[in-house]
Amino acid sequence: MRLAINIDHIATLRNARGGTEPDPTEAARICEAAGASGVVCHLREDRRHIRDADVRSLRQSIKGKLDLEMGATDEIVRIALDIAPDFVTLVPEHRRELTTEDGLDVRANKHQLEGVIKTFHQHKIPVSLFINPLREQIDLAHEIGSDMIEIHTGEYAEARDTHKQYELLAQIRRGAAHAKSLGLGVNAGHGLDYLNVRPIAAIPAIDELSIGYAVIVRSLFVGLDNAVREMLALVQQ
Repeated sequence: MRLAINIDHIATLRNARGGTEPDPTEAARICEAAGASGVVCHLREDRRHIRDADVRSLRQSIKGKLDLEMGATDEIVRIALDIAPDFVTLVPEHRRELTTEDGLDVRANKHQLEGVIKTFHQHKIPVSLFINPLREQIDLAHEIGSDMIEIHTGEYAEARDTHKQYELLAQIRRGAAHAKSLGLGVNAGHGLDYLNVRPIAAIPAIDELSIGYAVIVRSLFVGLDNAVREMLALVQQ
């Protein structure tokens, strides 16, 4: 099981005060040195945290994989093609949301997503779709040529009723297995933390977890290196 660290909120902290510190690229180096297999960042249309220059710096500096999360807009697609991350993850994006709130509706956006996937494939850039673990969404992701999916784990992470949590975990497990049977790569993330990550990490069909906010919060108390190592230990147990 691989662990990728989302560093968006390093940039959130920097932007709150202005200036250049803390530096997302330096944070990425620390994450890699602590054992993360890759770095995730989300270049939003409103640039509320990660900026264009951050993505370019990350592309030039990190040794592991760079996963660029993005909305499927013409502007961000052009930037991604120029920067050439190791892969892109297409996510739904709404201006007023605090964080990504749901998975893509592949059926409703099928034509647009298929075109964007073809564009990235022409430039040898793999594509992942951030979707809920529903069979129809997974089948459509495969149908339009996605290389992998990232399962949205937010509902599971927010569930407080144990029975509901077990139901959602089973749904994620079934979705991951189905995607793998189609030949898709399977990542998962959103809302995962030090208390709820282990059942997700135990699902054999999931290749990689993407975790950001919980690790950045933990790093305020134990340092970023230790926060990544602690999460990695949970993920790999």
